[in-house]
Amino acid sequence: MITRPATLVALSATHRTAGLDDRAAFAVSPEGVETFYAAAREVGLAEVVLLATCNRLEAYAVGDEAAALHARAALLRATGAEPEALDQHLRPIPGLAAVEHLFAVVAGLDSQMVGEVEIAGQVKDAYADALARGMTGPTLNRVFQRAFQAGAWARTHTGISHGHVSIGNVAVDLAERAFGAIGEARVLVLGTGEVGRRVVQALVSRGASQVSVASRTFENARTLAAEFAGASLSLADALGQAHAHDVIVGCAAVERALLDAVTLREHATRRRGRPLLLIDLGVPRNFDPAARDLPGVYLSDLDDLAGVANANLRARLAEVETARRALAEKAARTWGATQRPQTEGGQP
Repeated sequence: MITRPATLVALSATHRTAGLDDRAAFAVSPEGVETFYAAAREVGLAEVVLLATCNRLEAYAVGDEAAALHARAALLRATGAEPEALDQHLRPIPGLAAVEHLFAVVAGLDSQMVGEVEIAGQVKDAYADALARGMTGPTLNRVFQRAFQAGAWARTHTGISHGHVSIGNVAVDLAERAFGAIGEARVLVLGTGEVGRRVVQALVSRGASQVSVASRTFENARTLAAEFAGASLSLADALGQAHAHDVIVGCAAVERALLDAVTLREHATRRRGRPLLLIDLGVPRNFDPAARDLPGVYLSDLDDLAGVANANLRARLAEVETARRALAEKAARTWGATQRPQTEGGQP
């Protein structure tokens, strides 16, 4: 039996459409991921992938004209956000433009830190999760697999990722701006997820020798610290000893700040004039933004890191444009392949 060409829509809310605190309002928890796919099945979406990161909430859905509305409904249930709050940041991207967008996302061209490497792995994890749930099919399988190939090509054949374009390395760059060589600085990393792991790895590779790791689950902290010859702390102990560290990197998944301004003022006072650098990589935030006003405390968040990472972007603009043009051509070929009539049960 001949089937009609598939339709595709992406719904996207990112750093381009929403500020940091707005993004925090529609962050997706692990339970939210389950809710999203349950809702998608209820409304009859046969192919859909959810991509939820610190800076990005996206759904890629295949279906009829109602696919975008169904995906939006699933996102609302997953995030618990009010429709008006989400709608002002969520934009629909149809058809070929959605394929081009995904290719740019995987290559790091749509990232807050242009060329960053983490996003490719995050998209692969999101796709693998949807695939394991049976929520992908011929169209999304083709589009995502081609996106991974195109992203790898762009990183290999252009200079878009030249330099330290990763969240871990940029965090270390910030610390070195504050303290010079990072080797003697005492660093505390809060959180042992993928971002925390990358930060610890970057610190150690750049010469940091006094790195401590803390997590709500102490065994996770112990395991990560042991891998990189660091120290491990319970989260409660780490927060109580914040004053003993020069740099604190917040990577934990939280509902509210781990350190508020009052507590941070107390820690700053105990440091007797020595500066305390806070690097907040969390969405929602790990540290109270009011800490920016405290004497001796210097707070940087994801928006600040993007500024550091993109400071040398001018030198890479030609490479970025080369990558964009090549990816657009690859996306057009991929989209064209999905539009050819297919036999039921045929190859994607």
